[in-house]
Amino acid sequence: MRNILLVILFLGFGITFSQEIQKSDSLTVKSIDSLYREDQFYFGFTFNLLLNKPSGVDQSGLSGGLHMGFIRDMPINKRRNVAIGLGIGYSFNSYGQSLFIGERDGTNQSIYSSLDGIDYDRNRFSTHIIEAPLEFRWRTSTADDHKFYRVYAGVRVGYLYHFKSAFVDGSGTLNQTDLPELERLRIAATLSFGWNTVNFFFNYNINPLFTDDAVIENGETVGLNPFKIGLMFYIL
Repeated sequence: MRNILLVILFLGFGITFSQEIQKSDSLTVKSIDSLYREDQFYFGFTFNLLLNKPSGVDQSGLSGGLHMGFIRDMPINKRRNVAIGLGIGYSFNSYGQSLFIGERDGTNQSIYSSLDGIDYDRNRFSTHIIEAPLEFRWRTSTADDHKFYRVYAGVRVGYLYHFKSAFVDGSGTLNQTDLPELERLRIAATLSFGWNTVNFFFNYNINPLFTDDAVIENGETVGLNPFKIGLMFYIL
């Protein structure tokens, strides 16, 4: 009789414990966010190239960029793996190259010339840009899986709010920051793809850094279209 009572108690405890697990699992399923969003913050590094260079102008030294910002993820399908992203960000870029940027004495007229054959220590310029990314996003994510493949393509419209050119030789340093020929409105096409944390990133500036009023001594326009290649990291 005692053994029968122990069996009944054991079975009753087992059934109760099983029911508690089922309730717990049910609560876990209900806690999954069916309206989840992805990739709200981004942070990346790039190696920067200059395309559309005039004759006699080449890149030298390390040219790199730092990019960060926030993008609002807005899914547009029921599965929520297709979305539109719109945000705000900051981009810093530095370019080592052989384009001399100066100013004629006593005037505000800019001078652009090639440093080919000229001895100097360092020559580079940097840009600080506030930009608005707009992306079309596709990924293989689900509500409970944050490791997935992604492909994001879009454009970034920005404003170049600070520019600095620095030329250094044996006689000192010449800085130039105010250039009327600078194209401050920046428009770039972007593409990023990858899996989980590591994503390749490409950024091509559709419009050149300088207007057609910027010309070097042989009459060529300065142009310069930045092309950035690097890694982008996305964080919820």
